[in-house]
Amino acid sequence: MAQKGREIVKMNVDELINILNKALSDEWLAYYQYWVGAKVVKGPMKDAVISELTIHATEELSHAELLATRIIQLGGTPVLSPAEWIKLTNCGYEAPSNPYVEEILKQNIKGEQCAISIYNKVLDITREADPVTYNIILTIISQEVEHEEDLTALKEDLELMLERRK
Repeated sequence: MAQKGREIVKMNVDELINILNKALSDEWLAYYQYWVGAKVVKGPMKDAVISELTIHATEELSHAELLATRIIQLGGTPVLSPAEWIKLTNCGYEAPSNPYVEEILKQNIKGEQCAISIYNKVLDITREADPVTYNIILTIISQEVEHEEDLTALKEDLELMLERRK
């Protein structure tokens, strides 16, 4: 554990580790939701949606890596069991039980909006208290905003395409 790295944190470090483990749980669930969604999605524009979901899955996994590394730097232990993810999650997990493209896009847009909201709160908490975590979260939230934008654009394209068919 980086002693000085922990000392610079001007808040309860155990509380911060807990916040980061909740976010880590969200990232693992988001990774799986994107990954499995890309496997089961059906309908018009399926290939474009699969491509986007696959890219997002990879990026969610990199967010998990950043969070786990920061938790360890702070002297904590990243959540060890997938069973804990559901207990700790902020945003939950919505199984893609309806594989239609529009439903998959809606689910993932909702997930991104939740992530943006959570990470915005973490930015507020860490802005003055922990510059290292703040910068990590800033990187992650930037990608989450991009994800929401990408998914929304696909959903709008799908809606336009379906309108034209009428």
